[in-house]
Amino acid sequence: MSESRGEDKPLIEVRDLERVYHQGEVEVRALRGINLEVERGEFTALAGPSGSGKTTLLNMIGCLDDPSSGEVRIEGDRVSGMSRTEAAEYRLGHIGFVFQAYNLIPVLTAWENAEFVLLMQGVSKEERHAILDPLFERVGLADYKDRKPHEMSGGQQQRVAVVRALGSRPRIVLADEPTANLDSATSASLLDLMLELNQERGVTFVFSTHDEMVIERARRVIRLDSGRVVADERD
Repeated sequence: MSESRGEDKPLIEVRDLERVYHQGEVEVRALRGINLEVERGEFTALAGPSGSGKTTLLNMIGCLDDPSSGEVRIEGDRVSGMSRTEAAEYRLGHIGFVFQAYNLIPVLTAWENAEFVLLMQGVSKEERHAILDPLFERVGLADYKDRKPHEMSGGQQQRVAVVRALGSRPRIVLADEPTANLDSATSASLLDLMLELNQERGVTFVFSTHDEMVIERARRVIRLDSGRVVADERD
């Protein structure tokens, strides 16, 4: 599938991206000709009000949805338009996700949720421990590995989601409104953690958000409105 890959390529390239939905006879243009690039190691927020297109754009980058026209490339690979199987395989090896609703599996423990992607990748038990044990320590959940989601607070569940996302050793972590269900103190702690991990490990983070706390910590803010990029602000 790889057409080209190298350090000279932007990590993410979005070209002329359009997404049109049909609700009965009504046509909804969620994205209107989006063009942008994201470099390795960025800590970027896609900001805008509800309906601005930020989650739709994040889903396109994450191979969860296909554009109506235009394309998405990651390290030069065209990832838009792949089959469902190809997209699932690509996500497994390249992209970590942190969702607003955590998306932990209720019947699994924190550890089992965190190791799920690594199991799918065929990583050995010894290596899974080598990867995940330090992350659980880092997020302050070393003593919570055996707890199931309903036995943890929202902030603890979101930290497990971060461990799961980073444990798969992705090139990119996509976070869709990750602080939406958290109180201010928990949100600040989680964001500081992700910023530290971005700086320490060089993982690229892209958020969709309308949370000013996320926007303040981002080193780049891409503002969307009505499916268009209306501003691109960098520190």
